[in-house]
Amino acid sequence: MSADAVSGHYDGTNSFPDYQEPAQTPAQRILQLTVTAVLVAGPFAGLVAAVWLLWGHGVGFADIGLAVFFYLLTGFGVTVGFHRCLTHRSFSARPALRIALAIAGSMSFQGEVNGWVAVHRRHHAFTDRPGDPHSPYRYGTGPAGQLRGILHAHTGWLFGHDPTSRQDYAPDMLADPAMRAISRAFPALCVVSLALPFTIGWAIGGARGALLALLWAGLVRIFLLQHVTWSVNSLCHLLGSRPYTTRRYDRATNLWPLALLSLGESWHNTHHSDPACARHGVDRGQIDLSAELIRVFERAGWATRVRWPSAARLDKHRRRPGEPAETVLASQVPSREWVR
Repeated sequence: MSADAVSGHYDGTNSFPDYQEPAQTPAQRILQLTVTAVLVAGPFAGLVAAVWLLWGHGVGFADIGLAVFFYLLTGFGVTVGFHRCLTHRSFSARPALRIALAIAGSMSFQGEVNGWVAVHRRHHAFTDRPGDPHSPYRYGTGPAGQLRGILHAHTGWLFGHDPTSRQDYAPDMLADPAMRAISRAFPALCVVSLALPFTIGWAIGGARGALLALLWAGLVRIFLLQHVTWSVNSLCHLLGSRPYTTRRYDRATNLWPLALLSLGESWHNTHHSDPACARHGVDRGQIDLSAELIRVFERAGWATRVRWPSAARLDKHRRRPGEPAETVLASQVPSREWVR
């Protein structure tokens, strides 16, 4: 049974109805679990090694500087490139910028670009109801279900077999030769993501500098960025405020403690209320570094048709006192309109 079919039986509190997942051969299953384990556990192993090496020795400014640089490079590749440009088309980028952002995002170890875009569009089509690939409400709203759900939303969904159709959710990406090439190059770009800090570290401090750079600007940086991104999937649907209305059952929240590390992505309720908006942190004091970078690109002429927030649109979506957070009838959801 398809996700579209079972979604009609969801009541907003119970676990999602079961539906038949596509079959895998044992070899396919082993390959999927192995690749996923390497992408998830590899950076964690780097974190453990870095902490062990750090104990009693400290960390140098060069290691910190490289880690911050590559965090911002790959992080903006995800937030500005994968998310706001390619998934939601919040702005139009010149071809060179579009390609550069897709390459930078691919170096984050979060999956190939076409698959990332398809999964995220599907998340918006079925947010927090059957069909959502990583909702923390998958197992219900009770304490045990929520604990299981947050683990599923954070990393558990990566180990399951619930494929998202690129033909359905990312046909524009598949029609772009550059995006197809970058998707195929994902394994090589992961190697580059580690090789670049290693090489720079070697140039700065020889073999020891290369090892430290590989750990801090490579594996630790990847670990931190992965879990910040996954926290938007999990924590930003459970904790925080909901100042703007969303579709029924969509429980996306604004979680300010993650705003800086997520480069503005944790203003998640605002984003789900108006997915195509280029700025997520729209209210006073809300830091959104990704939006600031888009502004730089716009001033340089590299980004056009930027969908900045307007006072009228914000007022339309802002919740009034006593107004429910979800305002759309269940019959109007799910929707494949990830850009509104």
